[in-house]
Amino acid sequence: MSPTFGKCYDPTGTTYGIPTFPWRFAPDGYATRRQLRARGLRPGGQPVAAQVMRRCRGRKSGALVAYLYRLDRAKPVRPMTPAKRAALAKAMTARRWCPVHQGDAGYCIPTSLGMCIPCAYPEEQRAA
Repeated sequence: MSPTFGKCYDPTGTTYGIPTFPWRFAPDGYATRRQLRARGLRPGGQPVAAQVMRRCRGRKSGALVAYLYRLDRAKPVRPMTPAKRAALAKAMTARRWCPVHQGDAGYCIPTSLGMCIPCAYPEEQRAA
């Protein structure tokens, strides 16, 4: 067993407080939030059951961690209601609205500019 693998392998949870497995070596029956969502599930209020860990020199903590949830305790994703769908559509429209020319930009305007790109850089648009 490599030293890196050994530092990330703690199935009893004595070192990290919860069972810890090396990256891609989690046992069956566990899934991350993204994996749950891909299956149409959500954690449903359950606590974190385990974690997968990978050593990473670029991070301050020295490791990448992904939390795992139990599949048998996961609940189905709540269906989208008409009110929620309308609220999301309204929010997306607001993100596309340019306050300078008072129109739909056709894309989500950058928050750093606060306006669509042609309004932010009019000289460059004329030159092109």
